[in-house]
Amino acid sequence: MPYVERGAGPLVLFVHGSLCDHRYWQPQVAGLSAHYRCVAVSLTHYWPLADLPPPAPFSWSRHADELAVFLEKLDAGPAHVVAHSRGGAVAFQFALRHPQHLQTLTLADPGGPLSAPGQPHAVLPDTVNALRARAAQLIERGDPEAGVQLFVDSVSRVGSWAKSTPAFRAMALDNASTLPRQFQDPLPAYRREDAWSLRCPTLLIDGEKSPDLFRRNVNMLEGWVPDVRRQTIRGASHGMNLAHPRAFNAHIDEFIREQQ
Repeated sequence: MPYVERGAGPLVLFVHGSLCDHRYWQPQVAGLSAHYRCVAVSLTHYWPLADLPPPAPFSWSRHADELAVFLEKLDAGPAHVVAHSRGGAVAFQFALRHPQHLQTLTLADPGGPLSAPGQPHAVLPDTVNALRARAAQLIERGDPEAGVQLFVDSVSRVGSWAKSTPAFRAMALDNASTLPRQFQDPLPAYRREDAWSLRCPTLLIDGEKSPDLFRRNVNMLEGWVPDVRRQTIRGASHGMNLAHPRAFNAHIDEFIREQQ
């Protein structure tokens, strides 16, 4: 997996979400590298290697295991793992499968469905599935910007795409081809028994204005994970680490220092 690295000290591994790559974490790599060895990866199929041959599977499960292989090859010991959105679901599964590679886990607006005890298995609403199908259709028919805009506005707030920076828009369009593949690879549900089995200290971060589906995940995981802390970025929506990088970085720094 391609990656960028900066700084020295305790290892912090950043895992991006949908339509993103290692560039998503630039404010964190720049802001935290004075005290930490910051490494941000691009998961397979994302820029700058977005054109892997079709037989190479696009899979959250594969991504979770690839993080373990990456850290083994980096040979830097267990990491403080920070993940956002879809990357949060990937990192959660990584922590379950490969706990020896984590010192701490931070999940910012983790994506994916919930499987709450005594409730029907979580599924996405029909309206969300229809929106995602439309976004994938637009991308596959040669209008990636329209498809990406539809998706970005749905996971943040309407108008977010128009207000986003040119750098973010360029990154998202570079990764537009991953979106249809992602929709064919639904994320696994969070389950209480899995969350309870996590033994590394865990920080949950949500945006005050994040969509309900992300805040529901944080609310539920806060009650399930045994060693947990929670922070809410005031005034922020889903892209809280970009909109409010100082607050986000301060929460990461404080959390890691607590463990030292």
